[in-house]
Amino acid sequence: MKHIFNGLAICIGLSFNILQLSAQVNEIDSEELNSDAVGKKVEVAFRTIDEKDLMGGISVIDVDEMTKKAYTLTSFAFVENLVGGINGNIWGMNDMLVVVDGMVRDANNVLPTEIDQITILKGVSAVALYGSKAAKGVVMITTKRGTVSDPTISVRVNTGVHVPKSFPKYLGASEYMTLYNEAMVNDGKDPMYSQEDIYFTSQRTNIYRYPDLNMYSSEFLKDMYNRSEGIAEITGGNERVQYYTSAGYFREGTLLDVGNAADDNVNRFFARGNIDMKLHENIKVKTDANVTFYNSKAARTSWWSNAASLRPNRVAPLIPLSMLDENDRPSWDAVNASGNIIDGKYFLGGTQQQTTNPIAAAYAAGEATYVSRQFQFNTGFDFNLRSILDGLFFRANYGIDYATIYEQAYENTYAVYAPSWNNYGGVDRISSLAIYGVDRKADTERINYQTYRYTYNFNGQFDYSKTLNDQHNIFAMVVANAWQRTFDGEYHRLSNANLGMQLAYNLSHKYYVDFSAALPYSAKFPKDNRLGFSPTVTLGWRPVNEAFLSNSAFDDLMLTVSGGIISHDMDIAADGNEMGYYLYKQVVQRGGWYSWGDLGGEAATEFQRGENPDLTYIKRKELNVGLRGSLWEKALSFDFNYFVGKMDGNITLPHSKYPNYFTQVGYPTSSILPYLNYNIDDRSGFDFSVYVNKSVGELDMTLGVSGMHSVVEAARRDENIAYDYQTAVGRHVNGLWGLEAIGFFNSQQEIEEAPTQVFGGVIRPGDIRYKDQNGDGIIDDNDQVYLGRWDTPTRLGINFTAKYRNFTFFAMADGFFGGKGFKNGSYYWIYGDSKYSEVVRGRWTEATKDVATYPRLTTETGANNFRNSDFWLYKTDRVNLSQVQLSYQIPETVFQGTFVNGLSVYVSAYNLLTISKEREHLERNVGSTPQTRFYNIGLKGSF
Repeated sequence: MKHIFNGLAICIGLSFNILQLSAQVNEIDSEELNSDAVGKKVEVAFRTIDEKDLMGGISVIDVDEMTKKAYTLTSFAFVENLVGGINGNIWGMNDMLVVVDGMVRDANNVLPTEIDQITILKGVSAVALYGSKAAKGVVMITTKRGTVSDPTISVRVNTGVHVPKSFPKYLGASEYMTLYNEAMVNDGKDPMYSQEDIYFTSQRTNIYRYPDLNMYSSEFLKDMYNRSEGIAEITGGNERVQYYTSAGYFREGTLLDVGNAADDNVNRFFARGNIDMKLHENIKVKTDANVTFYNSKAARTSWWSNAASLRPNRVAPLIPLSMLDENDRPSWDAVNASGNIIDGKYFLGGTQQQTTNPIAAAYAAGEATYVSRQFQFNTGFDFNLRSILDGLFFRANYGIDYATIYEQAYENTYAVYAPSWNNYGGVDRISSLAIYGVDRKADTERINYQTYRYTYNFNGQFDYSKTLNDQHNIFAMVVANAWQRTFDGEYHRLSNANLGMQLAYNLSHKYYVDFSAALPYSAKFPKDNRLGFSPTVTLGWRPVNEAFLSNSAFDDLMLTVSGGIISHDMDIAADGNEMGYYLYKQVVQRGGWYSWGDLGGEAATEFQRGENPDLTYIKRKELNVGLRGSLWEKALSFDFNYFVGKMDGNITLPHSKYPNYFTQVGYPTSSILPYLNYNIDDRSGFDFSVYVNKSVGELDMTLGVSGMHSVVEAARRDENIAYDYQTAVGRHVNGLWGLEAIGFFNSQQEIEEAPTQVFGGVIRPGDIRYKDQNGDGIIDDNDQVYLGRWDTPTRLGINFTAKYRNFTFFAMADGFFGGKGFKNGSYYWIYGDSKYSEVVRGRWTEATKDVATYPRLTTETGANNFRNSDFWLYKTDRVNLSQVQLSYQIPETVFQGTFVNGLSVYVSAYNLLTISKEREHLERNVGSTPQTRFYNIGLKGSF
């Protein structure tokens, strides 16, 4: 905590002195300010370079410019659409590193309005200097900073509504009861529900005696809910001090409209300040601070999970007092003693089997507030060492990030009342009540699952840049980089430490060569193997500067080739040891339920792992080629990248490489197998982005298309398989495996003549029939085959901008192709006493066996039917219309003579449309808050 208080003290002190520092100098040295203004600047690893000199698989997004025409909700909203290579990962590799202003941070703690630029580092040479934890790509977020200008205030206000896309479709109570009876008969049992109960339930004349609960009805849900926010930014400065500050608040409501849940909300307050100071002609200092207060208040009801599981006939949650027999004094006394009379006319219903329910909980179980607090502080120093050597700098940066999460809750208990019904003269009345549970209001607030996370960052570097004879451009850098993250309850910290070196040269911005390397250090390995080596080389050529292209249509053209090896420890982990420490050491422990007499009653000794003193880094080995350029005065611009390589040395317990007696099968288990660097994955793919600009009169248009295709296949695996079709080698690493379905069993004779399916339960007509892949007469796990990949190999993004006078139109769509998935959630795999969704209407019966789309209904486990197979497989191909916005910039002449510098209004919509054969499935959330379309109106003004 002392670091936080120190950081706050520094920020407060700087804030009080900023005006004094600003006033010290009135004249601006324009030559010094523009000395490096060669072109648009881009942040890359530990330096800033001219955009035209980018090499080695790097993409850049000007977020500040984008937000002028497209208000967005999240910091990564544009990342996957505007440039190629991103698909929730970078070049098919998960676990990308996020760096905010040079510090390892969370992307969700930075709002788009605060961001100036995002740089995506994809190739090996681009990520090398960040060390081991950057091996799978880096997203660099650069927040806005002050400028040499008069103070400017910018205010943005947004308000909009979330409208649900769709809800799951579950059967009503009478249909559920009818089909559940059918399932009972299918299993050779007697029906559970009487025809009388089903009839009266279908009539809905008394939904309290014969419940028919629909948790997705308008009785409990709103048609829409609001999200509003306001953000203010202040920026300005002179040559001595530049500052940028922002502060804002947003609040979002809830779709629920029942009990205390109707007041559920999320709110976030944040403030950020970035200050740059020139203390001396050779000394610059920057100080940044950010604080976020996030609260999410909700009634203590698990609404959405219950909506997906609570059967419609299970309970009537609210029962009118008017249905109590007026002569039943004990029941009236019990209800009146309750503190949970709803709206003066309902009491909480229940049963002996259902002593709680989400509706009752929304009224009576109390409330909880999820609380998140985050403080971030950075400081950095730049020392110009030209007194020692012209062009030499020393730079150092330090940052801390403290986050804590906890829950504040009032945890009430409540009683429910199970009615006994009678009918007097044709009128239903409650003759008595059984009470389950106790009404108790919590008198103290509980603090639950308090956790914290502390991260610190440090980097220091010497860098040297020099231009000789206006054509030889030299850059050299040595950098030390470290960051460490501490989690409460975790003994080991997540750490990254490395030394880096970069040597770069270009001749007249025409011929380029770059050598970047790192020496990562990791405590995950034996002492002799803890220091790694990550060398990379990049060559670049700008042929547009050659004589043979001097009069061509090309404005710019850059060809780069990069290659190298990144040593990393990111995937050094195992079940039960996700941090990955000590996996090189053997594990010996007590185990077993029996003991040895000569050990004085001690239990047996188990070996859980052998020792490997040679365990070392995993190697990302890669070659990538890039081509970037523009034509016809930037009417067409493009960026292409191709990559090929491998991940060499992923760890595994190599059962197939050691005799089987190295592992004890049975109880107690024991093994002396060590973890080895053995598995290899082959990686290849390409990404691209193309932009076309066209003007027709006063209409300016831009069309952008970007995309990526990636393949990651297993090249070597430790396998012990009986059949070739079971090998993972040559298959995608994100593979889906399962059985091949060949229809339903339509008769007992077919079952008897077919291979035996051994997955449990009695096989009956209407069960799924599988192919015997190996011809052994048995259907078991040995008959599983490769069915596809669950991720998306091909990702496309399209964005379009049209500007006419003061109107700007922007639209963005995203495409995903080539992936597959299993419909294996509770909405589809229905067995036992599960809730029935609409899919069961296509069930197999004797009458529907020729057109059935779903197996027979069962009240048992359904182990044969509900397992991964191509019966449940679907394609995830889709196109999403992600965002549409229309903006209007009010003419400046309107505000002449006022304090208003500019004002714009806009309307926008998000997640409008999904085009897919599986649209209903893709837009349906089961067990969680529904997906929504968001419609927004906004106003932005500058003063």
